Amino acid sequence: MANKSLVSEAREIRLAIDLINLGARLQLLELETSLSRERLLKLYKELRGVSPPKGMLPFSTDWFITWQPNIHSSLYMNIHRFLVEHAHVSGIEAVMKAYQLYLEQMPPEEGEEAVLSLTRAWTLVRFFQSKMLTTTCCHKCSGHFVTHTFDLQSNYTCGLCQMPSRAGKKKKSADVVEYFLHHATAGAAPTLNAA
Repeated sequence: MANKSLVSEAREIRLAIDLINLGARLQLLELETSLSRERLLKLYKELRGVSPPKGMLPFSTDWFITWQPNIHSSLYMNIHRFLVEHAHVSGIEAVMKAYQLYLEQMPPEEGEEAVLSLTRAWTLVRFFQSKMLTTTCCHKCSGHFVTHTFDLQSNYTCGLCQMPSRAGKKKKSADVVEYFLHHATAGAAPTLNAA
């Protein structure tokens, strides 16, 4: 019985470490592990060298609909959906594996943070589970993009096919557009690393 408890605790610590290394906020750690707040704070400080940031988790669906976040969120959800349907992973494992694949495809510039943080990706999945967000097929490119569930979406055109006037000016924006148009919208599966 004691051995089982130790194995379970070790698994929880490993999960917490993996989440912290991917940038998880303390509230996410508390919800996804059974470790005490004090233990999580200590782990966080040991790994990151600083206290975890304070503040509430993102709670609005609107951020995921704005132009650049929508493209990144849509890419992430396409990867997440693929993993759930074809790699048979679920829960926090699916969130983490999809996020790792997202970062492989869209690594942040040196000294910058990813457009989509792990905490936002986790929140995004929860919004999908609660049916607040869904994906809608663009009638021009056939890509699937994050939209509000109850918005009218007949003849939906994505932000890649109908870019805002200031979009795509940065090299990184152009990279996202190119990747999404060549991979995600064609229904191509992301390359899965054996992990």
